[in-house]
Amino acid sequence: MTEAIGTGPNADVESLAYDEAFAEYQRTVATLEAGGLPLEATIAQYERAIALQRRCERLLGEAELRVQQLMAAPNGGTVARDVRPDEAEDDEP
Repeated sequence: MTEAIGTGPNADVESLAYDEAFAEYQRTVATLEAGGLPLEATIAQYERAIALQRRCERLLGEAELRVQQLMAAPNGGTVARDVRPDEAEDDEP
């Protein structure tokens, strides 16, 4: 069974800031590495870790795009623009 994005037990992950998501990801991985959880709890923790990892990757990607936009401003000036990863143009060859 596949959960829709924004639903299910990990829906709150999407509201976390990067630092919060990364700290929780580290705690979740430590819990998994320690072992001793029942199978269902292990699976739930693993699913949460994946959701947190994806959230962190998405936020880092967005931050990278913002920095690239600042660096690529015309005439060497800086112009801050909010850009979503799916809206960005790939300037690399």
